Amino acid sequence: MPEASTLLSYLFVMSITPGPNNLMLTASGVNFGVRRSVPHMLGICFGNAIQVLLAAALLATISAWIGELRWVMAMVGCSYLLWLAYKIGQAGAPERRDLAQPLNFWSAALFQAVNPKAWVMVINTAILFMPRDGRLAAAVGIAAVSATVALPCIAVWAWGGERLRQLLQRPAALHAFNLTMAALLAATAIWLLVDEYHIRFSAS
Repeated sequence: MPEASTLLSYLFVMSITPGPNNLMLTASGVNFGVRRSVPHMLGICFGNAIQVLLAAALLATISAWIGELRWVMAMVGCSYLLWLAYKIGQAGAPERRDLAQPLNFWSAALFQAVNPKAWVMVINTAILFMPRDGRLAAAVGIAAVSATVALPCIAVWAWGGERLRQLLQRPAALHAFNLTMAALLAATAIWLLVDEYHIRFSAS
């Protein structure tokens, strides 16, 4: 089925490429390892699956309401990313290591509601691949496929972070890495916010 292979390819590319989730998981892998990052990964997959189901339920009106909410979601999501960037930057400081904790299941799941990249993926999936007759079984199937494809893709980033951990044994090296990841996450947040600003106000 060409459409099925296209869906799988699209979900794979969107899940494996850099974005807020994968940058956060890389930092989590470095600081906490893959095992302690599993709730974070499962929360991402669960949140994305719920988004797919919501998009399926609202497919008929999604283009109307998403335009109104997109700017608000972008501001909330990017503000949260900047806060996480600060927390990641602090995680590598030796005197603050005892305060650092990996993101839990529900925090990771709820973050998807304001994650701009996640919404781009979900909306495109709904528009391009969701049947127009609103069949629940098809929506559940696509949500399950989305979560199944995403899990190994995002796990690669956490695993890569854990491998990097071996090279960052010195506190100064770990702190430098976390500051770098924090800067990348902050830059991602700012870029997403600027991009959403141009989309919103260039059309007005």
